Amino acid sequence: MNNFSRRRFLLTAGASAAGSILLNSCLGNPPSAINAGTQSAQAKPLNLSPEEQPETTKANLGYIAIVEAAPLIIAKHLGFFAKYGMTDVNIAKQANWGSARDNVEIGSAGGGVDGGQWQMPMPYQISQGLITKGNVKIPMYILAQLNTHGNGIAIANIHRGKGLGLKLDGKKSFFEGLKSNGKKFKAAYTFPKANQEFWIRYWAAASGIDPDLEMELLTVPAAQTVANMKTGTMDAFSTGDPWPYRIINDKIGFMAALTAEMWKGHPEEYFAMRGDWVEKNPKATKAILKGLMEAQQWCDNFDNRPALAEILAGRNYFNLADPAILLNPFMGKYDLGERKIDDRKMAAYYWKDEKGSVSYPYKSHDLWFLTESVRWGFLPPDTLSKAKEMIDEVNREDIWREAAKEAGIPAADIPASTSRGVEEFFDGIKFDPEKPEEYLKSLKIKKVKI
Repeated sequence: MNNFSRRRFLLTAGASAAGSILLNSCLGNPPSAINAGTQSAQAKPLNLSPEEQPETTKANLGYIAIVEAAPLIIAKHLGFFAKYGMTDVNIAKQANWGSARDNVEIGSAGGGVDGGQWQMPMPYQISQGLITKGNVKIPMYILAQLNTHGNGIAIANIHRGKGLGLKLDGKKSFFEGLKSNGKKFKAAYTFPKANQEFWIRYWAAASGIDPDLEMELLTVPAAQTVANMKTGTMDAFSTGDPWPYRIINDKIGFMAALTAEMWKGHPEEYFAMRGDWVEKNPKATKAILKGLMEAQQWCDNFDNRPALAEILAGRNYFNLADPAILLNPFMGKYDLGERKIDDRKMAAYYWKDEKGSVSYPYKSHDLWFLTESVRWGFLPPDTLSKAKEMIDEVNREDIWREAAKEAGIPAADIPASTSRGVEEFFDGIKFDPEKPEEYLKSLKIKKVKI
């Protein structure tokens, strides 16, 4: 057992073990200092004027037990939501992404949720009624990006030593050989037509492997991925930590790639709520965002990451036996099975990274997800002609800006543009948000004709 595990300290849902650390983030106004090991270590509530009081103190938010959920959990656990008057925020673990979608459909009034953590472009799919029961359109508002990185592509041990890494150049014969023997390469993700499927597809197509022809693509809930790889029912999967790391820890597979290697600083998952809830509760929405922003800053302080791993691993959240499964990736330390990475730039970030703001929901990133949906035939080609209107309806970066200014976030940490500019992927392909059609034309493997 490592030193970290030996010195574990108990945490309750209302306690924090933030080490003997004063949060000194330079990314904005830091939250109140968190004292080590005390049962009452919570952010100090603000004295809000009657005009500042939110319309409601209650909100039900859903999350999936992967590291993307960290800001939501920390905002609740350390009292950052309560600091801004949202004293009755409930965060509810969702069994899977389908359950999260079902629960936001019925809303908190029906025993569900008002919003929470989402893969992209799920908020668009829900808004357009593409994945809802009866195709009912439920307007959703994207309010913040939760994180970057934290995802990877795991491969079963049976394929160890076959050169399945970040790049698959020259490996087409491997996939064709499996197919000819009736053993098509099975690659899984946790929800169809969303970012974790996009990572698998981009990884394969970048090296000339058509995922629709050479692979069998499957939807598998994150909690079942380890078991399915153990039984040999799938060859690969894409999902967030801690599951890829557990594949290595349990010695049943290895990591071909981190998504941080595929697209440095890539958007991962988002915070979005039902539009009707936001319209009804504008001050409460901004209060939630302010608490979330402080939690993101707290998470990005690497001195806090041992405590972050402890909190997330707790019984009330991820229920993991050993927080070290989370801590090493949080520190940028990855044992990929066939190689190792020790680079903090590869870790998950929640507030700010080398490219600037992580929390701010860039509209240019939404456009990439919609463009990639067109690429694979998930959305019709004419989507691009109306993408700006779609994005303006769903992406409420304006609310993020208002909340950031009210929270005293420095102007330097509030992006001046809704676009992060040209993005470059590991295969040299570039996405210019001003020219999405050119991006599609540059891709050799795609379903859309353009």
